[in-house]
Amino acid sequence: MAPLAWWRLALLPALLCLCALPAPARSQSAARPAPASVEGFNCSANASYPCKAYALYRAGFGGVPLDLSAIGDLFAASRFMVAHANNLSTSAVPTAGQPMLVPLQCGCPPRSPNAYAPMQYQINPGDTYWIISTTKLQNLTQYQAVERVNPTLVPTNLDVGTIVTFPIFCQCPTAADNATALVTYVMQAGDNYASIAAAFAVDAQSLVSLNGPEGLTQNLSSPEILVPLRRQVPNWLPPIVRLNNASVTPASPPPSPPPRPTVGTNNRHGVVTGLAIGLGIVGGLWLLQMLLLAYLWRRLKKGRRGEAVASAEGGEGGRFAKPASGGGGGERFLVSDISEWLDKYRVFKVEELESGTGGFDDEHLIQGSVHKAYIDGEVFAVKKMKWDAFEELKILQKVNHSNLVKLEGFCINSETGDCYLVYEYVENGSLDLWLMDRDRARRLDWRARLHIALDLAHGLQYIHEHTWPRVVHKDIKSSNVLLDDRMRAKIANFGLAKTGHNAVTTHIVGTQGYIAPEYLADGLVTTKMDVFAYGVVLLELVSGREAVSDQDGELLWADADQRMFRGKEERLEARVAAWMDPALAEQTCPPGSVASVVSVAKACLHRDPAKRPSMVDVAYTLSKADEHFADYSGESVSVDGSGGVGAR
Repeated sequence: MAPLAWWRLALLPALLCLCALPAPARSQSAARPAPASVEGFNCSANASYPCKAYALYRAGFGGVPLDLSAIGDLFAASRFMVAHANNLSTSAVPTAGQPMLVPLQCGCPPRSPNAYAPMQYQINPGDTYWIISTTKLQNLTQYQAVERVNPTLVPTNLDVGTIVTFPIFCQCPTAADNATALVTYVMQAGDNYASIAAAFAVDAQSLVSLNGPEGLTQNLSSPEILVPLRRQVPNWLPPIVRLNNASVTPASPPPSPPPRPTVGTNNRHGVVTGLAIGLGIVGGLWLLQMLLLAYLWRRLKKGRRGEAVASAEGGEGGRFAKPASGGGGGERFLVSDISEWLDKYRVFKVEELESGTGGFDDEHLIQGSVHKAYIDGEVFAVKKMKWDAFEELKILQKVNHSNLVKLEGFCINSETGDCYLVYEYVENGSLDLWLMDRDRARRLDWRARLHIALDLAHGLQYIHEHTWPRVVHKDIKSSNVLLDDRMRAKIANFGLAKTGHNAVTTHIVGTQGYIAPEYLADGLVTTKMDVFAYGVVLLELVSGREAVSDQDGELLWADADQRMFRGKEERLEARVAAWMDPALAEQTCPPGSVASVVSVAKACLHRDPAKRPSMVDVAYTLSKADEHFADYSGESVSVDGSGGVGAR
């Protein structure tokens, strides 16, 4: 044996052991935990959630029409957002099979090990989790993940009309990924890392860093991988999208800079001359820009009467005008071009709304400034406003959830400056009318009230966790909770809503009895102020009483604090039975379920906003309260004359 060769034989068993080890699971980066193959991409401690992400979607499959609006509706995005992401006009019609980037809001919800973008889908006849995942959604999710995200639904017993959340797999980049965003890509037959890297203009090693070795991904049952985008969309588009957008010439990738010239005595004069010419051109452009701005400023200060306001016939591209002091018909100034936000909405004519509402007469009045309208055989709710609606419309166009009232269209009256928002009509009106009317309250049993609480929690969870920037409603109350024909709840009235988190304002608005203490005292605007107001609504559902007493002005949450929240936990059911709505005491009502809801309300009403639960936690706890019905014997709670608890 050659000298020192013995060590090679000694290491041979160790090398054989290493070779026999199983291949690592899919890995997104050294800092990320490996995701499960059918559950999506694991949440990363080093990523910042939520974030903008994309999915590579091929148009024209699964029965989804070749229309930007249809694609946007499927993924809770507007037509403009889809068009903008692909550098298309909003009127473009994609070709069958055309690869497109679909924008997603990727998040990592509490208690979820996986990151995803929630997509709300209404079940149609014949639909199953597997069919929707593989056809309409093109394997951008897996049916096992759908089951996990919807634990209260039975996959083999889905009623038509049921709303199911489909988690679109996505991920947020870390600093190590060196990417502006990540694209979820479904591997196709014949794909390999080299071809995918070329299609997205990235290096194959970046795919290895995000997804693990190529051989491992090809053996997975879940075909999704992550692809980094190195540059901003739509300023630059990857070749797989750019080469297939025949309807428009997209922006080309920035050219590589030319080789830096060697500056010597022969070309120094040319460089100086070029700099002088360039500075002269820049200076001229700057002067021209300043003159143009000065001209526009003078026009703006004049406040021209009738300034470019889109009438009902104006269609897309309209502008909102805001009346100046002095009321409607006075001088107006240009507020904002919102055409890009409203491309998916119907533009109604003033005459249509006036005819459909009987001239906005009292017989058509629903509540406040909202009227019922009959237009072309459909029923709508029309909200008449005297102020600029830009912020409300901007928020409404970015949300799409079954527990939020849907905006159908809008109208601008150029003569008066009035703005009309046209919503879906929600048949059974507001929750407060049901709770305050004794006859209706008796028909609103505990199961219905609990489902209303869950619906409201899901709607708030959506705007708090799955919008970016996050949306704070700021006016959650029972009169802003509407009930449809199936008694499912929808959140209405985003007139006070605000995007952003941890903002501070000196302009305090809201409804007495629902306002969080920190907002009233310091003007602090956070999602936790919605949580506080939600807690008050829970108390209304349990007690059947208003947030503020008409007799003495006592706050409902203060009364609950005195009579229910204080005392031993084991006696909570007895205190709840003595405090709750008499209409509930007459019915079969599980005391444990009611007590669970009261406990949630107590947590939501904590004086310290940091100690209030998130709406994710609330929804989870309430879904557990619903399970009390499964084991409940059917005995209802009654209150005897001494205030004790008995069963009957």
